[in-house]
Amino acid sequence: MVGIPESIIGTIISTMAKPIFQSIWEGSGQLVGKVGEQTQQLIFSASQQYEHNYQERHGLVRALGMRESIPLDRIYTTVKFLVEEELGGFESVATLEEQYRNDRARRLTTKKRSKRPGLTVANKEQYLMVLGGPGAGKSTFLRRMGWEALKGSKKGEFKYACIPVLIELKDFRTDPIDLEGKIAEEFEICGFPEHQRFTEAALKQGKLLILLDGLDELPSARLTDAIDKIQDFVDRHSKNRFIASCRIAAYRNNLRRFTDVAIAEFDDEQIQYFINNWFHSQPDRAQDCWQKLASKEYAAAKELVHTPLLLTLICLLYQRAGRFPTNRATLYEKALRVLLEEWAGEKNIPQEQIYKGLDTKRKELMLAKIAHDALQHNRLFLPKRDIASQIEDILKDMLPDEKFIDGSAVLKSIEVQHGVMVERVDSIYSFSHLTIQEFLTALYINEHHQIETLVTQHLTDTRWREVLLLVAGLMGGGADGLLLQIERQTQAHVQSTKLQMLLRWATQMTTDLEDGYQPTTERAILVFFAFAFAIDCHDGVNGTFNPVPVLARALGRACDRQRPFNPTDGRDIVRAEALALTRDTSFDRDRDPSLDRDLVVARILTKLGVIRPENRPRLLANLERFKVQLPDTNPSQQIRQIWFEALQLPPDLISFSANELKALNYFLSTSLLMVQCKEAAVVVSRKTWAEIETRILKGLSRDQGKKVPDDLESLSGESLEEAMIG
Repeated sequence: MVGIPESIIGTIISTMAKPIFQSIWEGSGQLVGKVGEQTQQLIFSASQQYEHNYQERHGLVRALGMRESIPLDRIYTTVKFLVEEELGGFESVATLEEQYRNDRARRLTTKKRSKRPGLTVANKEQYLMVLGGPGAGKSTFLRRMGWEALKGSKKGEFKYACIPVLIELKDFRTDPIDLEGKIAEEFEICGFPEHQRFTEAALKQGKLLILLDGLDELPSARLTDAIDKIQDFVDRHSKNRFIASCRIAAYRNNLRRFTDVAIAEFDDEQIQYFINNWFHSQPDRAQDCWQKLASKEYAAAKELVHTPLLLTLICLLYQRAGRFPTNRATLYEKALRVLLEEWAGEKNIPQEQIYKGLDTKRKELMLAKIAHDALQHNRLFLPKRDIASQIEDILKDMLPDEKFIDGSAVLKSIEVQHGVMVERVDSIYSFSHLTIQEFLTALYINEHHQIETLVTQHLTDTRWREVLLLVAGLMGGGADGLLLQIERQTQAHVQSTKLQMLLRWATQMTTDLEDGYQPTTERAILVFFAFAFAIDCHDGVNGTFNPVPVLARALGRACDRQRPFNPTDGRDIVRAEALALTRDTSFDRDRDPSLDRDLVVARILTKLGVIRPENRPRLLANLERFKVQLPDTNPSQQIRQIWFEALQLPPDLISFSANELKALNYFLSTSLLMVQCKEAAVVVSRKTWAEIETRILKGLSRDQGKKVPDDLESLSGESLEEAMIG
């Protein structure tokens, strides 16, 4: 074959990236007469083959058990970066922990959190290091940038005329690290004539976009040599453009010249865009998936999906069933398994075992112990030395044959290989997601049969609510014991005479009502309603507590008679609460919003049949008459009096002390939590639940249940108002 002059090779290179095959065809006139017709045809064919190979090898996605590969374009979501000066700009550990705990989205923020589009950064920086955790989208971004370069600067979004060459660094686990040879091999596979000379000329003229994927996927023993080889290669061929990727935990600013950026977690806009792309042919399903994920019910699940890896898992689960798993523990267990095992398996990354026998199950048990102990001591951020010491203690029992165990090495392995724990600031670690820590804690409690301790110590602590629900879902043998423990502890909050009388009042008022609803539901509505009046009348909360903005949306659903109330369905108890608390006794004579709202609620309660039949006409008539008269003095008190008469509710019955009001709040919230645990459980005996159902929201004698603590403040550090709002 006739050799191609270097000048002609330069012409080919300069035209190939517009995109590669189109440009070569466009420039074919320049080649005629300078190279043989056979060589010219080979170049054309090779160019077309190169693009085809890139699309086949790097333009398709198949992971986490997908039945078939899908085009990258189908799910690619624009990446955003945090640039170098914004990395590590965290506030104090105490501030981070408070924010991490209180924000249900569970996403950490920094002092400087501005994000920049990934493509913008890639066009600006000649040498770019993309950092992120497992499944953050590093490899996908590199592949996408290569595809944009193949389109050419006129059609693609990458503005440089470069031929992309993607090199997976894991290919050098055992082979000698020869980057130039690897590049030449890519051209040889596609049939480029004189591929070696072509590679040399392309490198010399700076016409390549070299994508080095997965620096962290090299064995640690080879990492230093690999970094030296890459750095030498970049120095020798500095005219070219480079984008590399590495897990953030494995990178230590190893490469000169390179600008380090971190992939930012997906925000809501990106999550919704990803879901819409995933279900591109089913827009209704995409909308339903997003709405469910954005709902309060799946707030903890939504925490997981700020990385493409776990968002893919969520979409797959929804795609297969048209809904998310009813058992939340199943969802989080799957997510943990993906992090510990499946992701590395999908990428064919051999996991380096530091110690023989430290398999996935033992790692899971070890992490469960760490998660539980930290949460038990109200700690989410832990010093590296404390975790390392605990790992050593745990593994001494798990791996008795190991003579020396390095806890720091195990922690680093967990961080780099799985991303389950991450370094937030220098030598301070946390679990990557609070939901993962909660699931591992629930796993530990279930394995060690610590149900009674969980309920007695943490039932009223909102920080442990998710753990309780997860424990219920993990109890494969049945959650009866958990529910009975919660019931006993719940009844302990209402042992005062006045609270007992309130519950008995609700029972009496709902006896023999014939409107089709079960007594439990009717009691729930009345007790929540009385609770709303009690809050309104209490000096410590009146004028400051307004639940209307939070609960107004639920009011419409509470009125829906298409599906009868079901006391075993936690959603109905929520609706009952919403119905009661949407009252707002603030009175404005000009707009009269409160009276209108009272009329609406009265009509709803009348339709629901909760108010006794003999009192319904009088309630509506009195409110209508009051609206016409518009009295000049104390309208709130008069509205209240109308309600008291209709409900046969003695005002003194809801004149609670601050501690009694707080106890009632805990009683109602833990009753709701008990119903939610029942829903989260895999198995609950019908007999056990039927017995609980007959007792729920009923007054019991003082000797039933445990004695109420004298100091209710010990139940939680919240103020009264915070407890009510919570």
